Amino acid sequence: MVAMAAKTEKYKGTLTSRVAGWRVWVQTGFLLIWASPFLRLHNMCSPVFHCHACPLAAFACPIGVIAHFSALHVFPYVAIGTLAIFGALFGGFMCGWVCPFGFLQDLFAKIPTPKFTLPMWAGYSRYAVLVGLVLVVPYWLGEDSGWFICRLCPAGALESAVPNVAAAIATGTHEIPWPSAIKTTILGLFLVAVFFIRRPWCTLFCPLGAIYGLFNHVSFFLLRFHDRKCIDCKNCRSLCQYGGRTDVRVGTSTCNRCLVGEKCQAVTLGTALDRTDE
Repeated sequence: MVAMAAKTEKYKGTLTSRVAGWRVWVQTGFLLIWASPFLRLHNMCSPVFHCHACPLAAFACPIGVIAHFSALHVFPYVAIGTLAIFGALFGGFMCGWVCPFGFLQDLFAKIPTPKFTLPMWAGYSRYAVLVGLVLVVPYWLGEDSGWFICRLCPAGALESAVPNVAAAIATGTHEIPWPSAIKTTILGLFLVAVFFIRRPWCTLFCPLGAIYGLFNHVSFFLLRFHDRKCIDCKNCRSLCQYGGRTDVRVGTSTCNRCLVGEKCQAVTLGTALDRTDE
């Protein structure tokens, strides 16, 4: 027990633990970029999930771009290239540290309500959304389909539809742009879920998270679990806030690399150039 405590105390000063403490500040900084009132570059694709129709959206949403291009039967070279570059560099770090919609869910998670964890396999439902609603539906049914991703997206409802309705009511506009019933229902379910599930959209439905998850095994910046450094403290069985053991989840496509698991001394932050046996 003494040896275990000494190892844990030594670990508190590692790079991984120090970087983990910067997370909320990094998220806040990127939020100011994505929601800057001084930037209106909707012709440029961002690497994060943020509705371009939002009054405070500086860049275009990559998922919206891919879906629209799929409806046009045109390959979205710029969007795919943007995601490939950021995915190859950071993988799931984009979800855990950069995405404004993920940050919003993190803030809701701080409200002291009972939290339920979902099994790791639940995260694979994101690929069904990616293939079905972002690629197949737009390609075959076009943008007018009720199942087009942008017509269902809770980010679009929260960041665009709600502000537009509020603005119309405030200015006394006769024609209020109410969102569709299904979009309103999805937004309502999302707003309830965020109180009881950490990052419900990210965990279950986010198609962008599904894309970045594919890079978790090959990105330049990555997390590793080192069996040799494990002291069998069993912390890894409960550290991950999103369900699953840290020793199993690190490096999988469902990990958003939030670094909550940094309290496990066997988890290290590094690059693809690091030796894996260290």
